[in-house]
Amino acid sequence: MFTGIITAVGTITTIQPQGGDFRLRIATGKLDLRDVHLGDSIAVSGVCLTAVDLANDGFWADMSRETLERTTLGEVTPGTRVNLEKALTPTTRLGGHLVSGHVDGVGAVTEWRSDGRSWRLRIQAPDALARYIAEKGSICVDGVSLTVNQVDGAAFELNIVPHTLVETTLADFKVGRRVNLEVDLIARYLERLLLGERAAQPGGSGLTEALLREHGFWK
Repeated sequence: MFTGIITAVGTITTIQPQGGDFRLRIATGKLDLRDVHLGDSIAVSGVCLTAVDLANDGFWADMSRETLERTTLGEVTPGTRVNLEKALTPTTRLGGHLVSGHVDGVGAVTEWRSDGRSWRLRIQAPDALARYIAEKGSICVDGVSLTVNQVDGAAFELNIVPHTLVETTLADFKVGRRVNLEVDLIARYLERLLLGERAAQPGGSGLTEALLREHGFWK
């Protein structure tokens, strides 16, 4: 588990093909690796990866075909900057929100404009994720815990403060950039719980207006 509070920006240094998938080497910059061990999890731009080899200035991680298909890590090249966060511990301050590092979908930046000292970021999410995104709710964008300011269908808007620009890769964003999205854990599991016995049915219809009415969420 993670918090979405980025502690360092790293750089992809090496990409090795491994019989259908890839192994990455990531230089970790100011990230302190002294308490990291082989097999530990590190979030890389919102994707939970396992450290399979460690060095003083970085680590190696494998990327499965599932990861390549569901995230933007299949698009990185040597030199790509990535957001880094070590897994939380029982004493970690939960400054962001609970993040699993399991990407739910890939969105695209549609607007990126200044607003005083901050920036306004608008992202188009996949239609399937729209029901999990709520105004003033939390969302994880490339590993960064952010608050949703506005929602319009599957599009949502965020406010990015100067500190976040300096400490993450969000300053690299441009219109058209694809980004990893992870919705709030509570929203994801609440939908599954509401399905009740329907959850065991193959090819279930998921959360519907009828189901919401049945449980009193829709009048």
